[in-house]
Amino acid sequence: MDMGSLDLARMGTGVQAPHAPKGDIRAIDKAARDFEAVFISQMFEQMWSDVPTDGQFGGGSGEKVFRSLMIQDIGKQIANQGGIGLAASVKREMIAMQEQGRQ
Repeated sequence: MDMGSLDLARMGTGVQAPHAPKGDIRAIDKAARDFEAVFISQMFEQMWSDVPTDGQFGGGSGEKVFRSLMIQDIGKQIANQGGIGLAASVKREMIAMQEQGRQ
């Protein structure tokens, strides 16, 4: 099973978004996915913090930088493939907050 088949946002959670302009929805969707990507990256950062990097071809400040970049990219890729469901919840709450602000 690939990550695309686990796209929780497309599975239909039964949650309908309130009416909002399409531009706002796109911006909210991007912000929610970006938030989820950062959250996932932080989880991976903690998971990989104790993995040894020394050895013949490892270690040093360069590896720390590139590991950080790799973890950020993995977080983005997971979020763009449907993530862990956090973006859908964040998006729903952001739309609700925006709707409350308009009333």
